[in-house]
Amino acid sequence: MITRRTALGLLAASPLAATPLSKAFAADYPARPVKWVVGYPPGGATDILARLIGQRLSERLGQQFVIENKPGAGNNIGTESVVNAEPDGYTLQLVNPANFINASLYTNLKFNFVRDIAPVASFQRVPNVMTVNKDVPAKNVAEFIEYVKANPGKVNMASSGNGTSVHLSGEMFMALTGCKMQHVPYRGAAPAITDMLGGQVQVIFDNMPSIIQHIRSGSLRAIGVTTTERSPQLPDVQAIAETVKDYEASALFGMGAPKNTPKEIIAKLNNEINTLMKEPDMTKRLVELGGEPRVQTPEAFGEEIKAETEKWKKVVEFAGLKVE
Repeated sequence: MITRRTALGLLAASPLAATPLSKAFAADYPARPVKWVVGYPPGGATDILARLIGQRLSERLGQQFVIENKPGAGNNIGTESVVNAEPDGYTLQLVNPANFINASLYTNLKFNFVRDIAPVASFQRVPNVMTVNKDVPAKNVAEFIEYVKANPGKVNMASSGNGTSVHLSGEMFMALTGCKMQHVPYRGAAPAITDMLGGQVQVIFDNMPSIIQHIRSGSLRAIGVTTTERSPQLPDVQAIAETVKDYEASALFGMGAPKNTPKEIIAKLNNEINTLMKEPDMTKRLVELGGEPRVQTPEAFGEEIKAETEKWKKVVEFAGLKVE
């Protein structure tokens, strides 16, 4: 029996993918709500971006883009659900740094992200922000290094989960500075920030979209950004690389779909997202969240995914990390 999934896969992989039949299928897309999977709980950077862009896609395309939060296993539970979904454009992936990191961090993945997820469009590249709570006296990166070395075993580093860019940004910092901190993984950025505010953990290298409002309000203090240059959103906060040579750990976000999703559907989504990226209100909001909007083809985004996977592989190997 040929299932709907098999038929769609054959359509996308065969010459029929360029026929009027497939174009008509894409022209009617979406004919029902679209599920957009985010591998973290509500409140983190990926969730904020998905809801912002999903709302505009819903308005433009006349069908709801429903955000489905599927946290767990460092983003792998949500990703695997998309890999195994029908390639019909009705299940999508919020692509984030964990997807690139997990390829080398996890030894028993049931999927290959580069192979099994088709790139659709990128949104933005943002710095992570090295942020401390008010109980930490350090006002800059050099002072923080001194503080950690003077207090061995007493500094807890929060993250949004094992293998996330938030985690690996901290591991890179420890590897390059010789600082020793206790890693405390959470199920997403929101609970990690809650404990940061409460003083249970002292530092986090969080994605800018989920942490920046706490920095602006003064409830948490930023002491470094993970890009090689300072961020226009936090111009008074130094780049960590100004103190720690060769440090760079920016985060790339975008949309993916199951492999064999019809190219016409991918092209339609790519065009819609690129159009959104040029809207003044969207541009303003994305810049406020820490990164310039990006306009790319699916192919260009795919090349970036490969490059990011290689970049984070070096960090994982450098830090000697593995998750079974």
